[in-house]
Amino acid sequence: MHPGKKAAALTALKHVEENSLLGVGTGSTINVFIELLAASGIKLAGCVASSKATATLLEKYHFEVMDLNVTGQLELYIDGTDEVNPALHLIKGGGGALTREKILAGASNKFICIADDSKEVDVLGEFPLPVEIIPMARSFVSREIVKLGADPEYREGPPTDNGNVIVDCSGFTITDPIELEATINAIPGVVTNGLFARRAADLLVIGHDDGEVYSRTAK
Repeated sequence: MHPGKKAAALTALKHVEENSLLGVGTGSTINVFIELLAASGIKLAGCVASSKATATLLEKYHFEVMDLNVTGQLELYIDGTDEVNPALHLIKGGGGALTREKILAGASNKFICIADDSKEVDVLGEFPLPVEIIPMARSFVSREIVKLGADPEYREGPPTDNGNVIVDCSGFTITDPIELEATINAIPGVVTNGLFARRAADLLVIGHDDGEVYSRTAK
């Protein structure tokens, strides 16, 4: 188990309350968190998963996975990230679950992002920005993204849990994440993109390889 991810997950675990409704993200850091959550013995009212893979892991540990349409607003959402800047704007979606992750972040009172220290950057964009697209619009959306100055690459493999495709966009230097998030989302055929700027994280928990951890809010 990666020591930085474990340290961050253990710290986030302290924010999980008994009998609460918990939103759970997707990815390797979250898998560590789920294992530690199961070992903690904390009883939850239920979980809402951001992906089928996360739902499967939660059910393996006997957590009740619920539909967001049934739960309503969530107290807390915990997820990882691919990049995070000082304002706690994020790039997410390396695992392909960006749309459901964004829905859960928006439907939660508090969003805690957990990561190891390799994910911190001053300016977003070194990690290619994922964009989820309705399949028939892939070429059109890609041409529009080229006009914005990036190089979109079609992600080979199975469709997302929503039945869509993803293009990963390299070449962005994202100095205004809120504006770029809105611009890309306005392209017809885009479901959403991996910028979490309009709804950024409320708290960042960073773990280091030596097991040290620190938490901060937006600068």
